[in-house]
Amino acid sequence: MSETENSAISRMRVSEIMTKNVRTASPKATLREVGGIMREGDMGAVPIVDGGKLIGIVTDRDIVVRGVADGASSDSPIGSVMTTELFTVNPDDFVFEAIRLMGDKQVRRIPVVNADGSLAGIVAMADIALEMEDEREIAETLEEISSGTAFWSKK
Repeated sequence: MSETENSAISRMRVSEIMTKNVRTASPKATLREVGGIMREGDMGAVPIVDGGKLIGIVTDRDIVVRGVADGASSDSPIGSVMTTELFTVNPDDFVFEAIRLMGDKQVRRIPVVNADGSLAGIVAMADIALEMEDEREIAETLEEISSGTAFWSKK
């Protein structure tokens, strides 16, 4: 990635690339209901919101590893398997901060929250990749995010 492209991505704000219309679920929703949301939306994660505030996120992996593998029924509440340790960014944060957080925490998606804790959107590795035109750059960046290597230090 050239210095100019690197700089342009560094100056972008999270709000410019995040997915804004995010399907969410209540912590009382069942594993079956959230699985259906994932299937219908072709997504691998659903933010869990209670009282207008983001309280967790559940991935397809959470459903399988913490739910199915532990014997939970499809009618179990999603709140029992959701991840509550959240790594978030704000809409006005720079994209590079989201990328850094993804690499540091080895996650593929970062919820975007407003100052009041409400969900504003979500940023996924795919959103970042779409901002890069060259397929080689996309592949390299996704690999670096997954491995935790900082892409902006690359020459």
